[in-house]
Amino acid sequence: MSRNSRSPLYFVVIVTIGLIVLVIVSSFPGSFLNQLSSPFSVVLEPVQKSILSVTELIRTGSSAVFEGARIRSENETLRLENATLRNQVTQLEEAGRQYEELKTALQLKDKYDRYELIGGRLMTREIGDWFDVFRIDIGISDGLTVSETESYAVVDAQSRLVGRILSTDTTSAKILPVIHEGFAVSGKIDSVNGDLLRVRGDYDLKDQGLCMVDQIPMTASLHVGDVLVTSGLGGIFPAGIEIGEIIEIREALSVQNRQAILRPSVDMQNVSVVFVMKGQ
Repeated sequence: MSRNSRSPLYFVVIVTIGLIVLVIVSSFPGSFLNQLSSPFSVVLEPVQKSILSVTELIRTGSSAVFEGARIRSENETLRLENATLRNQVTQLEEAGRQYEELKTALQLKDKYDRYELIGGRLMTREIGDWFDVFRIDIGISDGLTVSETESYAVVDAQSRLVGRILSTDTTSAKILPVIHEGFAVSGKIDSVNGDLLRVRGDYDLKDQGLCMVDQIPMTASLHVGDVLVTSGLGGIFPAGIEIGEIIEIREALSVQNRQAILRPSVDMQNVSVVFVMKGQ
């Protein structure tokens, strides 16, 4: 494009810009141009209003964009603060629960003052609806050594039977829970001169979280709702640890084959802190 052909376009642009500036400046009350252009105000007023409207629209749009960005930033800050507060509440609830368990464990210590109570937390469980073995975070380094003739009872903070120590390594131990088919303990009805019987895990019952009661004496008076505790026989489990409650009695043709079903007092799915009872 030649220089001459560009000149009219430049002229139009310059004149347009000049008019816009003139209109804006003349819109300010009291200005020299406002007074000078007053005779033309009727003609220029629609143009002035249009320009001012566009200017106000741009200003309002810019303010809305900045305000939206500020609100999004504040919302993100509030979201992070809420997440932090929820985490703190969870930690406080967990700390409170542990405090209550430890406070109750002090009462447990008073009840079994001849035993050293070593607290441990559950680390892992076997995969499945019910768990064959629990692993806790204490072991040989904490003075726990298991052999064919030596083991330890495991209870919760309320002095309810969880199981016994199955094996140990340097920093951890495995617990055989009461519902495991390999577990058995001598028990008795929790009453004066309560009859002795046996509580054991059962393969068909463990998925329901239940235990089998057998070796019930012919003369034993056993009822649904009776609570069974450890008898103290066998050398591993101190006497008087609560095992569970009878929920069903299965009578047999032979009295010697009487059986009952027991629900353990400990909720095996939710137990998280246990205490190993080590004789002193």
